[in-house]
Amino acid sequence: MRENRGNSSGKLTARAAIIAVGACLLLPLTTPLAWADRIKDLASVQGIRNNQLVGYGLVVGLDGTGDQTTQTPFTTQSIINMLAQLGTTLPTTQSLQLKNVAAVMVTANLPPFARTGQQIDVTVSSMGNAKSLRGGTLLMTPLKGADGQAYAMAQGNILVGGAGASAGGSKVTINHLLAGRIAGGATVEREVPTALGQGPFIHYQMSNADFGTTQRVVDVINREMGAGTAQAVDGRQIRVRAPEEPDSRVAFMGRIENLEVRPMQTMAKVIVNPRTGSVVMNQTVTIDSCAVAHGNLSVVINNEQQVSQPNALAGGQTVTTNQADIQIKQEGAALMQVKASVNLSDVVKALNALGANPQDLLAILQAMKAVGALRADLEII
Repeated sequence: MRENRGNSSGKLTARAAIIAVGACLLLPLTTPLAWADRIKDLASVQGIRNNQLVGYGLVVGLDGTGDQTTQTPFTTQSIINMLAQLGTTLPTTQSLQLKNVAAVMVTANLPPFARTGQQIDVTVSSMGNAKSLRGGTLLMTPLKGADGQAYAMAQGNILVGGAGASAGGSKVTINHLLAGRIAGGATVEREVPTALGQGPFIHYQMSNADFGTTQRVVDVINREMGAGTAQAVDGRQIRVRAPEEPDSRVAFMGRIENLEVRPMQTMAKVIVNPRTGSVVMNQTVTIDSCAVAHGNLSVVINNEQQVSQPNALAGGQTVTTNQADIQIKQEGAALMQVKASVNLSDVVKALNALGANPQDLLAILQAMKAVGALRADLEII
């Protein structure tokens, strides 16, 4: 009896091992690739785009933080024109002193396939010398496109994310008070026709011009939708043959945009913003061995006014003189060797070892690029 139990337990153990191995072999086939991107994230359909709208309007209901109409004549003229349309006539020579009104520019994006009656968000920005738009209400403002036609009508209460207070010459401001948003503040009044391709073809435009990634997208579409469906026009554009019936074309495009593609490795790039001192680099940045020495140079100028006053019985005059103190300091920096780095973490460690602040790092990266030690495209924005 004991031998039978031992044999049965051995068979169960072997069977469990076989099942576990089979599950491990099937796991790569059932688990989606974590590094793959959908085609909708890599490309967009040609012709499907947003349209920018802009309009000029008035914001009322401000708590004394509006435009100073003596310095913004366009606000006064707009108020007179608006009141004339509403049946109230004012002489154009009359000087209006209104602190609760501000002239603003209203902007919005008209999304593709927007239909009449659809609500879209708008952004309201002051264009005069108003102090704040908080608590204001935007009056009815037509929003026009590049062709001068009105495509939407905006109106509503403005939501400003900032806050501020002032008293006795002191002022405290949190965030920005001269711009706000109105969620669903505009109603679409005119539609923009959007065509899904031209004839039997749809053209996809890649976000980045990459021949390798473009070819991979073509291969995936042809493998899933049939050979000859997609054809690469160049490194950015792909031509896809699609059904001409609207219903079938929408379903066809829905299948294509969810196909997963593993993109090619991106080009090594370092983005530098000298205004803020920001440095951003992608994972393909590498550096070669080099030697770096960077010292800080600072100039300090102190200007002090001294008053020379004669005695009470002397006949001299009080004289004010300026005494300037100029100091120049330069911190010496030893020559440091930077080792070659083949991945992003090693690059970060090597640059941090220099002990440079962000502003100094900008100059170091430019110098490393000039001598050929930085294996990346350096872009200054």
